[in-house]
Amino acid sequence: MPLTIHDKEKLLKAIEEDREFRYALMGLLGFKEILDRITELAKGQQRLEERQQRLEERFAKLEERQQRLEERFVKLEERQQRLEEEMKETRRVLMTIAHRFGILTEEAFRQGMRFVVEDVLKVAKVERWVYRDEKGVVYGYPSIIEVDVAIKDKEHILVEVKSRVSKSDVAELYKIGKLYEEVEGVKPRLVIVGGFIDTDTNYLARKLGVEIILVITK
Repeated sequence: MPLTIHDKEKLLKAIEEDREFRYALMGLLGFKEILDRITELAKGQQRLEERQQRLEERFAKLEERQQRLEERFVKLEERQQRLEEEMKETRRVLMTIAHRFGILTEEAFRQGMRFVVEDVLKVAKVERWVYRDEKGVVYGYPSIIEVDVAIKDKEHILVEVKSRVSKSDVAELYKIGKLYEEVEGVKPRLVIVGGFIDTDTNYLARKLGVEIILVITK
């Protein structure tokens, strides 16, 4: 039988004022199951958030560890580079001293120091330029001229290696540079890599535009 208006009013009042009746009615209507489900979902969400937080903490620790490893790797690379530079310098010193005391010939010194040329000039390859000087530009009579040539960023570099650099070495390379410019159409940079240099040679080198690079200083 349908509820009267009076009955409905009594029911609404009971729902508003009687908590137990209200909960009982909610149970009949399935609200309890819904509330329980919502509660479980909330707990599940909380567990997921806690798990995510733990994962983020682990990830942060992994990042810190990776950063420490990268810093150690950089330090190892720097140390290796320093050791390589020290080994190169030691080799230069030993070879120069050995030649000075007659242990190495001039040719052996030249061959042993070829790696220095590529190192100091920062070039990947040094080739030999050979040309017959019919006009005698270099020595005053026809002769075969040989010199090391390195090309870096379109710059041609003529290089000689001498255990002790003298004025005659400077003058000779200057004349070879003139011949090279005449033949190749390119004015080259002139460089002598040496172990020692005579006292009065620097002045002539500066005057003629010949660069002196000493692999060991006194």
